Amino acid sequence: MSSQADLDALIGLPATERVGPLARYGRDLAQNGADSEARGTLVAAIVALIEDGAGSAKDRLDLGEVLGLLGDPRVVTPDNAEYWRTVQGEDGSIVIGQFPVTNAEYRLFVEAGGYDDREIWGEDGWQWLAGCSDPWPERAKDESSQPFIVDNQPVVGISWHEASAYARYAGSRLLMFEERLWVTRGEERRPYPWGAPFGDGNANTSEEVLGRPCAVGLYVNDCTPEGVRDLAGNVAEWCQDGVARDRWIHPGGWDQPSMAAWAKARSPEAPDSRWSGLGFRLARDAS
Repeated sequence: MSSQADLDALIGLPATERVGPLARYGRDLAQNGADSEARGTLVAAIVALIEDGAGSAKDRLDLGEVLGLLGDPRVVTPDNAEYWRTVQGEDGSIVIGQFPVTNAEYRLFVEAGGYDDREIWGEDGWQWLAGCSDPWPERAKDESSQPFIVDNQPVVGISWHEASAYARYAGSRLLMFEERLWVTRGEERRPYPWGAPFGDGNANTSEEVLGRPCAVGLYVNDCTPEGVRDLAGNVAEWCQDGVARDRWIHPGGWDQPSMAAWAKARSPEAPDSRWSGLGFRLARDAS
């Protein structure tokens, strides 16, 4: 399909029937180019489908990736007010990123020379970087990494040192585990962002059998009332604090079972740990 009429016909299909065709149409446009009007129409239609929650998990995974290739308008940088959500905690406001940090924003950090700026790394981080043969920019070049480097997916394979350096670069910090716990549970003490039970299709955990991270916000139920998304699944997240030299992570992610998605779940990890299910999220102190 190539005409505006073809695109309009696809958009006119029932939601469950248009997910796959729109993904295929969008992939073709991303590969072959399109005028700005057609691209804008298609992007708006895909975002609406994602927010509607239509389609199978695998169809939606593809749809989210296509949106990343076309340019996802939901993905902004920390200097944009839309990046942040404010949650009222027991001891004041918690300002937190709506999504985990994405590949698109992390790549800007790399391109800006973030891996050469000793000031933002700290002594331990700089020592780790000096001894690391494959920091994220090198890993991202590998062919096997490409399914994980889609712009609107969470950045993964990030050490705590890398996450902390990016947070400083962005004028932010990582979340304390208790802050993350409060944001997920709220005053209602929810076990998951949507409440209970865990259920099917609510978060990107290993039960979904996607085998990789998905576009941020693809699982619409994995969202708090304040609009903080992907807290139960998609990727595990580094926290600022920990025990001894280790740092806490919330382990819920695409490669972990639903048990790891529980709000209280946490595990200690060495700050140089990295794998394809581990990312991070930013926080800021309330002004």
